[in-house]
Amino acid sequence: MTHHIPSDARPDRSGPHAPRRRTVVKAAAVGAVLAAPLVSAATAHAAETPAFLHGVASGDPLPDGILLWTRVTPDAGAAPGSGRGPDVQVSWEIAQDKEFRTVVGRGTATASAAGDHTVKADVRGLAPASTYYYRFAVGDTRSPVGRTRTAPAADAATPGVRFGVVSCANWEAGYFSPYRHLAARADLDAVLHLGDYIYEYATGSYPAAKYVVRQHEPRHEILTLADYRVRHATYKTDADLQNLHAVHPVIAIWDDHEFANDAWSGGAENHSPDTEGAWADRVAAAKQAYFEWMPVRTSTEGTVYRRLRFGRLADLHLLDLRSFRSQQASIGSGAVDDPERTITGRAQLDWLKSGLAGSDAAWKLVGTSVMISPVAFGSVPADLLAPLAKLLGLPQEGLAVNVDQWDGYTDDRKELITHLRDRSITNTVFLTGDIHMAWANDVPVKAATYPLSASAATEFVVTSVTSDNIDDILHVAPQTVSLVAAAAVKAANRHVKWVDMDSHGYGVLDVTPERSQMDYYAVSDRTKRDATAKWTRSYRTLSGTQKVERVNSPVL
Repeated sequence: MTHHIPSDARPDRSGPHAPRRRTVVKAAAVGAVLAAPLVSAATAHAAETPAFLHGVASGDPLPDGILLWTRVTPDAGAAPGSGRGPDVQVSWEIAQDKEFRTVVGRGTATASAAGDHTVKADVRGLAPASTYYYRFAVGDTRSPVGRTRTAPAADAATPGVRFGVVSCANWEAGYFSPYRHLAARADLDAVLHLGDYIYEYATGSYPAAKYVVRQHEPRHEILTLADYRVRHATYKTDADLQNLHAVHPVIAIWDDHEFANDAWSGGAENHSPDTEGAWADRVAAAKQAYFEWMPVRTSTEGTVYRRLRFGRLADLHLLDLRSFRSQQASIGSGAVDDPERTITGRAQLDWLKSGLAGSDAAWKLVGTSVMISPVAFGSVPADLLAPLAKLLGLPQEGLAVNVDQWDGYTDDRKELITHLRDRSITNTVFLTGDIHMAWANDVPVKAATYPLSASAATEFVVTSVTSDNIDDILHVAPQTVSLVAAAAVKAANRHVKWVDMDSHGYGVLDVTPERSQMDYYAVSDRTKRDATAKWTRSYRTLSGTQKVERVNSPVL
């Protein structure tokens, strides 16, 4: 983006509005069991080694399996990115209970400097739709205990599934309170992270130095494998992020800042080959560190596009919109419509189209790091155009296209939307991050004539965890300018039903056979460690409608 618990204790999912009051009671118990040891681990001194200073994590749930992750510090010299430290044997175990009385799996792995002493265990043979607890050990030193959950059986008539949804967490811009509030919930099947998990900038670059809340490491812009490893490690010292990973499986894709701003297959806006070396070397370093430090199954193709299934209720299609895309077009060149340019790459687009057409799930969820809905700007006031341009990748003169999103690759979007329409594929919901605003959109077949033309899908965009929104860019109070700007955006884009330009926070997506509903939550102050959270809006898509509508309360 341009800158600019055991299965019988699960909540009742017998209907779209079934109450989940047990969730509130259980949330406190989860936090009490898991949070305290993680906070102490994050602040432990590496002199007492071996140590698990970066917590534990799980990800990519399957009906019979889960991926487990940790990082061990074997001795005081084996800091992340150092390339030093001995090989150590790490054991892991997974159990049905947090006391580990009923262990259902054990194994060992080697942590070495070659993998930055990170460890992954791809555990299989588990029961579907079940809660498990896991931990790692080196000798007598044990890691914190993690909690995770498997997906429902592929053919199960699943009554409901619920995801936390987040994106855009800039360490220097604030604290990760949205992660803390999601970690406190015991009703989530997983957390979907839609990209910009880390940022690559030098300290004081974004935001400016006087607005930096806390400095990241390394202080310079990250370029090398060691740099990317240290930046990932810094993020995973955050107690709120550690707690999130320890309580819920995380399903992650990358966007540009895991590499460099406005990345494409051959370069990036924030990369200068003359002074920063070959782009291919930087990408290789970033991807290696990502797969080392994230609970994502390592792909031999070096991508994150993949598909996860949650019974017959939902197929989750996850996209990689950086590795294969063409360079962003020049504004006003007309190249945005060039059919030779792509945001997905041919193979990934064919894979997505085939998966959508072949899915027998009630809902087709698509995790996309950048917004697919078209956005025009009409009569946005001149004084608001510059900050919107910074967020959305527009030039200062405000032409109606964001070349870093699907707006800059209209042929791919047209092909995908036409495929949905021609194959009568219903209940496709795009889940999006990137632009530090929350949106609820219909995805029109023809935006210029909407609503006379049909809607092919819907899109829920979540705001940032901490990264700058329009208020932060202008350094004004919420709603000082955003009400006028949002009204102008909606007036020029009738498929946009809501846009929130003021908040930082997260979403909770609740899916039942009858509807998919996104509840939007905002935190009180990104610069405060103890920021509170409150519900702000909810929108849903009823099955078969391909349209969003407002709901007056969140799902309980």
